[in-house]
Amino acid sequence: MKTRIVKIGNSKGIRIPKILLDQTELKDEVEISVDEDRLIIHRVQKPREGWNESFAIMAQDHDDGLMDSMDQMDHSFDDEEWEWI
Repeated sequence: MKTRIVKIGNSKGIRIPKILLDQTELKDEVEISVDEDRLIIHRVQKPREGWNESFAIMAQDHDDGLMDSMDQMDHSFDDEEWEWI
């Protein structure tokens, strides 16, 4: 789909057709980045977005227990990589 770059004050902008906005669920605020010769526009992620779904999966997999025991925190890194003085 082609569109034109239009002058907006000292800047320039593009008009995004409604059908594309609906498909991408873009709202009032977006993030823009550059990848070589492309502009990448995507939704702004809200802090902690998707956490509820992740917690539900963790609970389903019984992976939501506390790690307050030193036995659970032991790792080979402690013995192999770390130099205890």
